[in-house]
This record gives sequence, C-alpha cells and structure tokens, in this order.
Amino acid sequence: MRTAFIGTSPFAVTVLEALAGSRHRPALVITRPPRPRGRGRHEAPTPVAEAAARLGLPLLAPERLNEAAEQLAAVAPQALCLCAYGALVREPILSDYEILNVHPSLLPRWRGAAPVERAIIAGDRETGVCIMRLVAELDAGPVCARATTAIDPGDDYGSLAGRLAAIAGPLLIGALDGPRVYAAQDGEPTYAAKIEPAERVLDPQRPAAELERLVRALHPHIGARLADGLRVERARVAGDGLEPGRFGARDGRLFLGALELLVVKPPGGREMAAADYLRGHARI
Repeated sequence: MRTAFIGTSPFAVTVLEALAGSRHRPALVITRPPRPRGRGRHEAPTPVAEAAARLGLPLLAPERLNEAAEQLAAVAPQALCLCAYGALVREPILSDYEILNVHPSLLPRWRGAAPVERAIIAGDRETGVCIMRLVAELDAGPVCARATTAIDPGDDYGSLAGRLAAIAGPLLIGALDGPRVYAAQDGEPTYAAKIEPAERVLDPQRPAAELERLVRALHPHIGARLADGLRVERARVAGDGLEPGRFGARDGRLFLGALELLVVKPPGGREMAAADYLRGHARI
C-alpha cells in the first residue's frame, strides 16, 4: 500500500523504521520544523527528520500540516500513518485520507498527550498499542488493531515506551496489510494530559508508592525532582525510611519520607548515586 508517514518523536522513529522496511515504505515523511534543543538551545531537526534522512525518505517539515497538502496529493497515498506528531490534523487532510493513528494505550483508556506516563503514574498493570482511524475528537476514532503488554513493577517510561514502540511497528504493518475492520471504542474514556512542570515536583506529603511511580513515569525524558531542584532518577519504597514529609539521610542513604532516593542529579550537575551525593552534602 502506498503510504505517507507523519510523526515527530523518538517513539515515532521506531515505528517509521519498521514501516520503511516493509512493503508499505512511505513515499513521503512529514514532521515538525526544527526546534531549539539541548543546553545550548540550538535549533535541531526532530528525531523523525533525522531518521528520514538516514533512511533515504523524502521529507517535509512545515509549520502547519495543511501547508503540505499539495505535496501529499502529489504522492497520492492510499493511507496516512500518524504517530506522535504533536499537532492536530485538521481539514481538509483529516477527511481526504484514511489516517491510521498509532496510540500507545488501550483506548479508550488514556486518550491524549502522555498515555505512557499516566499509565505508570496510575499504577496500571497493563497497557498496549491501538491502531485507530483518526477523527476530529481527540483519540476517539474506531480501532482496527490492538496489542497488550504488562507493565512490570520496574518499568520506567524508557523501558515501557521502548517496548510499546517495538510492538507498534508490526501492529501498524499488519493493519495496513488488511483487511481493516474498525470497531468503536468501548468503555469510559480517561485522559492523559500533558505533564505540567508542577507535576514533576515530588510532594513529600504524598505516599511513597505514588512518588516512586512518578519517578519511573518521568525517567529518563522529563525527570521528577525535589522542590530545591534536585532531580531524582531512581528511587524505591523503603520500609526503614524517615517519617512522612521529612527529607534527610540515615546510615549513608538518602530519603524523602519512606522513599529512598537511589540516583540523583543536582541542578547543572551530573547523575550520581545518592551515596556519592551525600558525601558532598554532609549537612543533610
């Protein structure tokens, strides 16, 4: 099937790589324009733009997707494949093509921008990938394929998103192979809002189990942190921690209440074991 691919993120790169190696190799890739990245805030192409160049795929990076309408029409795709694009698809493109959207959740649970993070934060035991037909309402379209995976107790965003992306590519290819039978989403939807900066701060009044899930959900791409800016990369619930709400050290270990901080990163510093951090902060 003649396809075009629309995406931006590292998750989308894994799906694009699978698609490019199939008989549905995209005739065109569309991504977001270059944006400032890294400490120097220099403009850089998106991960999908870099992947398209490496794979030898034609690429466009318009400010708005509709600006690419003529180029899309010129390649005459039979289907558009959308994955983690980061912007809304509007008319006329929305109605002009069958758009298969790759979404990393078991819809209708966790519609929206941060489904992987929200599944971990909520303590869900499983998640998955759905291939749905894009409609105007957010992530509400009918589903033609789905696959499920367990959320392991040690999963963080990196491990879970990587596993979901590996599932998503073959699932999309299978959907393109057809036949595609779409079914309406069944159940009460929940929404995975974008992670806001205030949500990254570990609230010492929250139960340690909730904080531990938040640390895993935001690692390694966003990062949870303490109010003073100390980033927490790894943590665990400890039965021998401190009283609720207290931040401090005991026997060479660093705690926020019953949450033991295992790996931290000071503002502007490097990632380090908590024991190494404590050696430089003896007054904690």
